[in-house]
Amino acid sequence: MNPQRVDQPTNHIDLVIPEGTKTMLLYENLARERMREAEQAAAEQRLVRRLNAAKRWERLSAWAARRAKRARDLL
Repeated sequence: MNPQRVDQPTNHIDLVIPEGTKTMLLYENLARERMREAEQAAAEQRLVRRLNAAKRWERLSAWAARRAKRARDLL
């Protein structure tokens, strides 16, 4: 059997992730969450704008239909 050497780290994560990186990862996660929230808010705003546009076109269509009916009645 080979005895474990004391000068070798047992946790290899320490070799990959330095101490200051944990704080950076926290800020990256917060930034990603803010981006997700901004994207969701933008998607909701797009949906509201589409709904308002649909209602506006519906009102215009109804007005045009009423106007066309009046014009037909006058003939």
